[in-house]
Amino acid sequence: MMSRICYIELPASNLPSTRAFYSDAFGFALTDYGPSYSCTTTGVVDIGLQGDLSEATTAPLAVIAVDDLEACLEAVTQAGGVITKPLFAFPGGRRFHFRDPSGNELAALKAD
Repeated sequence: MMSRICYIELPASNLPSTRAFYSDAFGFALTDYGPSYSCTTTGVVDIGLQGDLSEATTAPLAVIAVDDLEACLEAVTQAGGVITKPLFAFPGGRRFHFRDPSGNELAALKAD
């Protein structure tokens, strides 16, 4: 599998109204993962709504699916990326966050 953007995570300061907006405006079916997170699960390019603002990024977060997370971490570091959140597990996989040389924050993901 080639690496590809698979997910966009959005900060959601008001999760219930943001969830309702995407459901009503676009017909998105969202699944709740606890009280502060909701996402689509189409398997194409999904969106996640992060209602825990202490965990949310300040801008949309593009997430890149990779085959080997540890190799990706090394490649990102070697290419000049700055790790902003080390490897961590979550329901569905593991990921890390990084900033590119222009300061954009992204994440790399290896699904379970």
